[in-house]
Amino acid sequence: MRTVTARSSTRCRSWVAHGVTVVAVILAVVTVAGALAACGAAPAGGRRSKLVIGFLYVGPRNDAGYNQAAYLGSLAVKRAFPRAKVLEAENVPETAQAAQVMEKMIRDGATIIFPTSFGHLEPALQVAKRHPDVTFLHQGGLKTAPNLGTYYGRIYETQYATGQAAGMATKTNRLGYVVAFPLPDVLLDVNAFELGAQSVNPKATVTLVLTGNWCDTAKQAEAANALLDQRVDVITQNQDCTKTIIETAEKRGAMSVGYHADAHELAPRGWLTASVWNWGPLYVKMVKTVLAGKFQQSPYSGLYRGGVKDGVVKLAPFGAAATARIRKAVTRTYEELKQGTLNPFTGPISDQKGRIRIPAGASPGPAKLQTTNYLVRGVIGKLAG
Repeated sequence: MRTVTARSSTRCRSWVAHGVTVVAVILAVVTVAGALAACGAAPAGGRRSKLVIGFLYVGPRNDAGYNQAAYLGSLAVKRAFPRAKVLEAENVPETAQAAQVMEKMIRDGATIIFPTSFGHLEPALQVAKRHPDVTFLHQGGLKTAPNLGTYYGRIYETQYATGQAAGMATKTNRLGYVVAFPLPDVLLDVNAFELGAQSVNPKATVTLVLTGNWCDTAKQAEAANALLDQRVDVITQNQDCTKTIIETAEKRGAMSVGYHADAHELAPRGWLTASVWNWGPLYVKMVKTVLAGKFQQSPYSGLYRGGVKDGVVKLAPFGAAATARIRKAVTRTYEELKQGTLNPFTGPISDQKGRIRIPAGASPGPAKLQTTNYLVRGVIGKLAG
């Protein structure tokens, strides 16, 4: 048994005498540290908690389309913030499951979350309400909250340019467009594509087919083949997964205009060009804005919509099907879009029934265009379904 000396005995009595004070100090430190952690603040000593950012994709991140474009944007975030932890979830349904995924990310430390699909908006709003200290950056939404902003791009600008490519390339004057749902942004793309085609080929029409799904390959193949059977010789789309439609067109000797991401390797003979997202720089700007505590005062807290001039959307490289004449005309249009001197929706513009929707000389801004619920003259198809 160890002997307690007079010196150690005195030390023990000193600790006992001041025990209450010591315990109180320890409890106070633990309490303050816990409160700081709960608020996401830096703990004592100035050390910051690790930055954690979450990304949700509605489909696979290698879909040659919508989700791949968002994934490439997340890679830019990783490069800009090498010490941050980036959480990713693929194939997240537009249901309550999306909310569960976001809750899990928050438990894992996420303070910034990118729900990247249109249908992730309502779940994100619910989670945002429960976690006011987390910032949500939703892709394409039309609603906001104090800690949830939305962003998207005026991709209809480049759709006007790709419509010109299609209008100049077609031999049958029949263009095809496969879409999932008749949302305002989708209708803007379809209308801009037809307006672009008409600007260089007044005889060009666009036949619209709705699939009711963002990435159903069977429905995509069926829609593409149905269009090709009607002598359509150029096909484009607004689908998340673009591979099936491009490959179907290529197999049957038709031309294709891509969407969301550069997929020229899928169509070595029939590729014209594509409207593609350039999310990386925007994602990085938004994260920096949040970290600087300036989110509420920034355009990202509202309905932000960037275009060609802002670098948010671009044209993909031209393919073998694009002649020198097509490349020259489309490049000229792209430069006008970049300079801000061209608005595809400058009136007069009529709908399918001949009703004037945009008066002569008028050029509605993004907010007004977001209410689009019609198809322009020259588009064949209905919005039902």
